[in-house]
Amino acid sequence: MAPPGLEVASSSPEIQKITPLDAAAAVVEDDGTSASSESIATAARDRVAVIGSGNWGSVAAKLIASNTCCSDLFDDEVRMWVYEETLPSGEKLSQVINREKENVKYLPGVKLGSNVVAVPDLLNAVADATMLVFVTPHQFIEGICNTLKGNIRQNAIAISLIKGMEVKKDGPCMISNLITELLGIDCAVLMGANIANEVAVEKFSEATVGFRHDKRAADKWVRIFRRPYFLVTPVQDVEGVELCGTLKNVVAVAAGLVDGLDMGNNTKAAIMRIGLKEMRFFSKLLFPSVRDTTFFESCGVADLITTCLGGRNRRVADAFARNKGKRSFDDLETELLQGQKLQGVSTAREVYEVLRARKWEESFPLFSTVHLIATGALAPSAIVEYSEHTPRQITSSQIQYSSL
Repeated sequence: MAPPGLEVASSSPEIQKITPLDAAAAVVEDDGTSASSESIATAARDRVAVIGSGNWGSVAAKLIASNTCCSDLFDDEVRMWVYEETLPSGEKLSQVINREKENVKYLPGVKLGSNVVAVPDLLNAVADATMLVFVTPHQFIEGICNTLKGNIRQNAIAISLIKGMEVKKDGPCMISNLITELLGIDCAVLMGANIANEVAVEKFSEATVGFRHDKRAADKWVRIFRRPYFLVTPVQDVEGVELCGTLKNVVAVAAGLVDGLDMGNNTKAAIMRIGLKEMRFFSKLLFPSVRDTTFFESCGVADLITTCLGGRNRRVADAFARNKGKRSFDDLETELLQGQKLQGVSTAREVYEVLRARKWEESFPLFSTVHLIATGALAPSAIVEYSEHTPRQITSSQIQYSSL
């Protein structure tokens, strides 16, 4: 089992410096004179900390460092929390990252930037940070937040790049809500069609920032992530954006099973369409405020397509089907992902818990079948056999909206 905080980016072109003119106009020294631009820039700068250093976490650090190094709005240094590991060479991973400016285990061959600093101590990594970027496997986030509680700045804001959910006694809890609940700070989300290794080598892609009410904070997140090759769009629908990023991993497992069974493109397209339909239905049942337009953003249909074509969930599910279900997902994860975590299977389990608690299993045959296949209750071939059953309609008396 991967340790807590372990997730799961060639130099970037220069961008024009951003000067905090609005701040300059507003700040006045005690003697009534305007403060110098240097002192204003220092006072106004945000410090960014990345919590997680896996494949996607390392890419996130690279994106952010490319922007902080040439902006007066942000402190140049980007601290990246690394759960310490000993490499086969006997060296500590954080030491190698700081010397080579490269995550040789999770993102080999890609320079992160001279201003990225790997820090193995979580509290030191977030010291004085005003912008916290969470990018760890979702099963570790509660423990991380409990460690951070009382040890972060009160004016800090957060963003979650984590795809998954926590299932509590009173229902599902999205990761952004969990962070807000445990730390008492605003938390946006960033999701999208961005396979980490492709973003790392600066191939064009898109992402979506989901936010609740604070548009100024959302604009900060857009500014810190956007690059000429990485287009970021803000959307005021945090639950919709986050659920898209979470649920598409379940559909990707289904797509991988289809690939492993050599069922062809027609079947795979059908599974993706049905999966998108269940994603939308599930999201709107839990959160009626979720917008239909969100599913047409990068976090929606685009992320679903790219994950079903090339993501790690598809890859491992393909291998599971080719082994006829005789090797567990855990074994295949260890062999194929080399320390990275598979999110689709755990998310399928969490979704199934929600469905079973509300007696919705028959209304979500694809989601239910993925979980039952992953646990060995059904054979991989059941991924298409389920389609013989028409989804059962949910009555208004069965709907229990999330209170989160």
